[in-house]
Amino acid sequence: MTVHETAWTMTSDVTPEWACRETGDGPRRWRLSWLPDRLLNREQARAGMELDELLSDPAAVGDRFAHARMAERADRLGILWEQALILISKRILTRLRTREGEPVPRPPGCPGPATPETEEPETPLDWLEAEPA
Repeated sequence: MTVHETAWTMTSDVTPEWACRETGDGPRRWRLSWLPDRLLNREQARAGMELDELLSDPAAVGDRFAHARMAERADRLGILWEQALILISKRILTRLRTREGEPVPRPPGCPGPATPETEEPETPLDWLEAEPA
């Protein structure tokens, strides 16, 4: 797993998901691209990025030790790893359906231009309720 961190972002060389630190005064809060409705601390954001990488590894499908690592990281976020898998899978489907050049919304509080690689539905509920294109 390789999560690249700066003071404002976390990215992966394995998956297109990311985390960004919110702008503004106050405590430093982070948002995950695949879990945008939750404000997280840095450690939770890192756990979310690591969870995404673990879930993206085809070799982990039958690996009970990998499942234990997934469960531990998901627990830091207050979710089950199976829930994370569903959310991330829905994001993959959404990205595949996005037309090139279409404007892409970003989580509230995260700076920077949107790109098709960082497409964001408004809430995780939108992912679950999305109709096929």
